[in-house]
Amino acid sequence: MTTSKDLELALWKGIEHDRTLMIGLKDSGDHMRPMTALIDGGKGPLWIFTSADNGIVEQLGDGVASARACYAAKGHGLFACIDGPIRVDNDENVIDRLWNPFIAAWFEGGKQDTKLRLLRFDAEHAHVWQNESTLMAGIHLLLGHDPKKTYADKTAEVDLR
Repeated sequence: MTTSKDLELALWKGIEHDRTLMIGLKDSGDHMRPMTALIDGGKGPLWIFTSADNGIVEQLGDGVASARACYAAKGHGLFACIDGPIRVDNDENVIDRLWNPFIAAWFEGGKQDTKLRLLRFDAEHAHVWQNESTLMAGIHLLLGHDPKKTYADKTAEVDLR
């Protein structure tokens, strides 16, 4: 049986491994966009290096907004919708800790680039779905198991605070 704690741990591990999320402001009416999120310490907050001309940054200004991130594991074994506040937080210590050659490639001025913005997404709540392969679902069905019951414990509302 899968617990909500198991799903939470799988979510953090998956994000740390895959890093790509679709992120958008909940009430903006704008589309979500793929962004790379880094985790500092095994779980949130999520840190996103971006630029001043990114639509989310422009809409945020100096404020905080409610955001949603959608995650799909590369192998489609886990999916999640994650909600929480997002804001620009150019914390120099975090920038120094998380800076790497992949981030540096986007910013000609390095860590001092005037366009560099660091977003902080404080994941507060997630709905997580664990997905077994369609082959496994077929086997369950062939064995006479109700797939709705088989997958009942593969989803959870998770408090991430």
